[in-house]
Amino acid sequence: MDDTMDSQRSVTAEVKPDGVKNDVPQTKLPDGKDELFCGPQKYDTAKDSVPTENTQDDIASQNSMDCGSAGGLDESGLAGSRSNTAQTHCSNGQKSKRPSSPGPHPVKTTCVGAHSQNPKLTLCLSISPMKGGSTPSDVEMLSPDSPICKTMLINNSADKDHGGSACADDSGFAKAQVVESQQFVNDSDSGSSAKERAHLVAMGTEDAEVAECSGSSNMSQDLLRSQTGAIFESISFALHNTDKGWLGTPIDELNRMPQCAPPLLHLKVVPNHTVAVRTDLLREGDVPVPYPTKFKDAWDDMSVKMPCSEKNLFPMETEDGGGVQSRWDLIRTALRGGFKSSLDVRDAILRYNTTHAKKWDFTALNLLCTECLEHCEAQHLFEVILPDMVDLALRAPCLCTMPIPLLKCRANHSLTLSQEQIACLLANAFFCTFPRRNSRKSEYCNYPEINFYRLFEGSSPRKIEKLKTLLCYFRRVTQNKPKGLVTFTRQTLNPPSNWESCQTQLTRLHITCEGTIEDDGYGMLQVDFANRFVGGGVTGHGLVQEEIRFLINPELIVSRLFTEALEYNECLIITGTEQYSKYSGYAESYKWKESYKDETPRDDWQRRCTEIVAIDALKYRHFLEQFLPEKMSRELNKR
Repeated sequence: MDDTMDSQRSVTAEVKPDGVKNDVPQTKLPDGKDELFCGPQKYDTAKDSVPTENTQDDIASQNSMDCGSAGGLDESGLAGSRSNTAQTHCSNGQKSKRPSSPGPHPVKTTCVGAHSQNPKLTLCLSISPMKGGSTPSDVEMLSPDSPICKTMLINNSADKDHGGSACADDSGFAKAQVVESQQFVNDSDSGSSAKERAHLVAMGTEDAEVAECSGSSNMSQDLLRSQTGAIFESISFALHNTDKGWLGTPIDELNRMPQCAPPLLHLKVVPNHTVAVRTDLLREGDVPVPYPTKFKDAWDDMSVKMPCSEKNLFPMETEDGGGVQSRWDLIRTALRGGFKSSLDVRDAILRYNTTHAKKWDFTALNLLCTECLEHCEAQHLFEVILPDMVDLALRAPCLCTMPIPLLKCRANHSLTLSQEQIACLLANAFFCTFPRRNSRKSEYCNYPEINFYRLFEGSSPRKIEKLKTLLCYFRRVTQNKPKGLVTFTRQTLNPPSNWESCQTQLTRLHITCEGTIEDDGYGMLQVDFANRFVGGGVTGHGLVQEEIRFLINPELIVSRLFTEALEYNECLIITGTEQYSKYSGYAESYKWKESYKDETPRDDWQRRCTEIVAIDALKYRHFLEQFLPEKMSRELNKR
């Protein structure tokens, strides 16, 4: 896979430990948190503080759109074209409260409401001034030429005109907005540091190799200068002219799932929707039954190459000079050997990945087991959790019986898997069993990494916390079989919408600097803005918005197995994933807190009413570049 795939590279240098330990630790957890594996399970509803940083692999902007249903409508129309890629709609204005919803985290959330009968903003993508249009009654809007705006920004305008640019690189504008946003946020916690305050702008990332980067060399300076004043003045006015932490429509007036959801037709297999379970046996509270009954092998370029395939062969030396053996037999033998330490895990994985024996590093896994877990936790990991994960992974021929289609570029298709099937696939990813997925030069070079080998390398505290979060998930799904379904829909917009002639009015909008997507956006279409390779750096070093969501909802990670990199007019919609963990912090400060019991209601297809759309964001050298007509059209088509 080429360099654009390396979205998970380290941002900070990782220092290798002097020696790799292999003793079961006797130390206690430094933070005094609940035990990860053998302690009592708790569901805390306290607030999590999530500071926002301008760092790492992917764009960290966060949005929640009101009541999306793109993954849960008539199955025959799941992959049909829509007016835009991640279209949403609702039938009524009822609201529901999410049970056991934790307190808000201070990150940006944007919620879009259902279409209203009232006049809304009229959008024009041309550079010329708009010749009319009505404004919503939610927020008073002033002209950039108004005296109050000019008074507010007299000093700011002088600074931005100096040097012919309002912002140098990506950080200048972000820093300016941090200062403004700290005045705007009404923070009741006086002990909070400035770093923990919410930001009103979408932060950039440091990895230009994975986020699409568009140069600004061909942008005229006249356009930049003409737009800078109005944009700065309108942003400054929004920050200064209100005492509340939100703008637009009150969030309680927006629709939420499942109350606003249209009725679902019976789940069935159609040409553009692959269903891997028996739909006739689908019952609330029952574990879905895999379909078909026996494993059906498919070793082609249209399906995922499974580790249990009879065509998955391993080269070996014989007396005759050479030969091959079943790689699945080798995997079963290696994993059935048992584990007494992290080094045993390493040795087992390398037995069927011999070509990577000198490259793969298991330092993070070893540090977790020797320095970060208490004695009872490490013992429970090796004696219970890992053996249960092995059993789960080796059940692949019984659970994942249907060939899993690849969700390829420019093809609308949906795939519905059971949560148990997903857990089986992720257990195989943990033990790095998927063939031909360890090289950037393989046939899967345009797909994200799925095997977890990069999660085990280095000594970064990020990796330790990631492993804690994922092992919490594996403990849960091996203790009690999950009983729901998850649908993955790749949506392509073709042809693109003609936005300049579009008569559809903008929907209601709630903009806030408080809360989190997963808590305050429950029942709405929740947007993941980050990488064209879904999941970004979740199996590597990345740990911002996209990666965190994929960690606390690990069923999202399996989309990396079969989703090709997103194109400019595509998105991936995931319906039904469950949250298994709570966390605090962001990027370097991220910490796994404890297990979380998700009580989000299920729809008629037994999917959690949680709908997430993955959309890749662009990285700009100059923030004004995002307001060019072609860039705005691209973002509108994505949404």
